[in-house]
Amino acid sequence: MVKIKRSTKFTLLLLSMMTMMSNIAIITSLPLLSEAYKGVANIEFLSRLMITLPSLAIALLAPFLGHFVHYFGKKRSAVTALIFFSLIGSAGLYLQTIEALLFSRFLFGIAIAVLMIVSTSLVGDYFRGEARHKFMGLQSAFMAMGGIIFIMGGGVLSDINWRYPFGIYLVGFIIIIFVIKFLTERDKHTPEEEEEFFNHNLFYIYVLAFVLMVIFYILPTQMPFLMINVFHASGTLTGEIIATAFVFNALGAISFAGLKRRFDFKTIYLIGLTIIAIGFLLIGLIENVYLFFITSPIMGFGGGILMTNITVWMLQKSHHSKRVKSSSYLTSALFLGQFSSPIIFHPFVEYFGIEHFFMVVGGLLLLVVGAVSGWLFFTTPASKKDMIA
Repeated sequence: MVKIKRSTKFTLLLLSMMTMMSNIAIITSLPLLSEAYKGVANIEFLSRLMITLPSLAIALLAPFLGHFVHYFGKKRSAVTALIFFSLIGSAGLYLQTIEALLFSRFLFGIAIAVLMIVSTSLVGDYFRGEARHKFMGLQSAFMAMGGIIFIMGGGVLSDINWRYPFGIYLVGFIIIIFVIKFLTERDKHTPEEEEEFFNHNLFYIYVLAFVLMVIFYILPTQMPFLMINVFHASGTLTGEIIATAFVFNALGAISFAGLKRRFDFKTIYLIGLTIIAIGFLLIGLIENVYLFFITSPIMGFGGGILMTNITVWMLQKSHHSKRVKSSSYLTSALFLGQFSSPIIFHPFVEYFGIEHFFMVVGGLLLLVVGAVSGWLFFTTPASKKDMIA
């Protein structure tokens, strides 16, 4: 196996951190943006689209952008995307109308899509087996550290002015230096890769990725409104609470390698969903804003397990020659889930209210996990129940 330079690994980690930054930097600005544009009809719904419109762009365009990355090259694609990431991501500093802001967020999604395709496919190129599992854990831990910095920084800046968190995206210009100097591409596969079983039909993984993100993205699209509008938390406190989710997101991702030694991908997926469901139920019971410091880590831990599981699942089943294509479709599924989440759940929030909404979703999710677990148990042959995929 080819030895990978530390500088190259670090650059991959930085690129992954940029994809995590796509929305979290401005989460605490959303309720304040709603207040700034309170004369606009349906502004609360439109403000949520500030987070999910990039996801729509990624969902629609990622498969086509995968072809662009394949032919244009991963390194050059990353540099181009980072330029757009900084220029368009920071547009909230100066754009005046809500329509212009929403359009800029859609364009911003294109840059995120390219960065995610590049970073995911390169992890598949460089690492195999246990090494891949461990690096994915390290990658998630690094993303979590960046998430803590950006969500807390965004919270502090949003307390000054709701526009200031958009300036965080200018950090992309710094990352370009690392990409140009340290990023290398490895397109050739190793002989042992030919010995693995590959499944060219990964549709079921993409569907599970979509479902995962529809559920998990309730956290950034609904939680800030619950904490700020119902519990009257400041942007700084909201940022601190959500930041704890990123700490435990890293711990969940790191725990994946240990879980994979004992369970198959399907079982790990159900374990992660169970943890998320418990987190939702506890959120619905909260009466003191500081108790979110307990529920937020639970959500983060479950999310860390799920995201690492679904990405490694795809990389393990995709052929090296199809890795960019597979990564682009996974990216599309994940971000289609992000975009769909507030649209799917908005009627539930309106009907049940933001406080009871979390308990309803948590209860339904536990019922679904229980039903699927029972079905798998009774339909899986006894000889395979203890096998590791």
